[in-house]
Amino acid sequence: MRSNPDDKGYREEVVPFFKAYFEQIATHQNRYGGNKEFDTYLQEVERQVESGKEDRADDRKAFYQYTRKVFDTLRNGRYHPEWTATDKGMRLDVVSSDVVMVLGKPQVRLQLALWGAQRELKEDGKLKKMVTSASFDTAWRLTDARGKLLGEMRGTDPSMKIDFPERFIAEFPPQMVLGHYDMDLVPSEVSKMDITFKVASRAASGGIASATYTWKLDVPGEWRLGAGEKWEGATEEERPEEEIDPAKASAKQ
Repeated sequence: MRSNPDDKGYREEVVPFFKAYFEQIATHQNRYGGNKEFDTYLQEVERQVESGKEDRADDRKAFYQYTRKVFDTLRNGRYHPEWTATDKGMRLDVVSSDVVMVLGKPQVRLQLALWGAQRELKEDGKLKKMVTSASFDTAWRLTDARGKLLGEMRGTDPSMKIDFPERFIAEFPPQMVLGHYDMDLVPSEVSKMDITFKVASRAASGGIASATYTWKLDVPGEWRLGAGEKWEGATEEERPEEEIDPAKASAKQ
């Protein structure tokens, strides 16, 4: 399913797929037992706090709650990605793009779910650790209605990157990577935006899958700053005119 190039077909399949998956989980729990609250990890953190052995409880709880929010969305039939694309056997879903407050500042949160990144179970003595290979390189290109370049942004791995959700909830559907980007609101004159996510995933054999996902968007009004508001954190650099303005590039040909 994650390699299905037909977006419509994928969207029609994904909710029934997870419905069947969680029905199998429920059947297994009814037969063999198990924690139907899916909070075993959280209980363990609380036990360690009570015994004085846990000094990162808030961080661990935050990662659990982050994972749990996605888990409940999948389990309750509410997984409807805004954008989706597949490349090199990996599917990237932009699950949502809501404006949220981050440290008192409005930002666009692009919530991501990547399916199919390569994994390897590594052993070090008695310790075993699942290692997922998924490196992100993300770029935003901002233009006006005529295609004139107004700005660019870049990012590496997403925030709250969780490359092994099963660590927090054992029943989480396998081989997914979660995370998000918080994007500053863009200047009011920005009309178009190209967002390109590049993901590199290395297999245990050494081969690398390099996937690229690009979306070309009309910028929603709620993603823009008000007229006259300053784009904080922006820096200026010189570019050739033909790189900034396609009309001038055409005139030189």
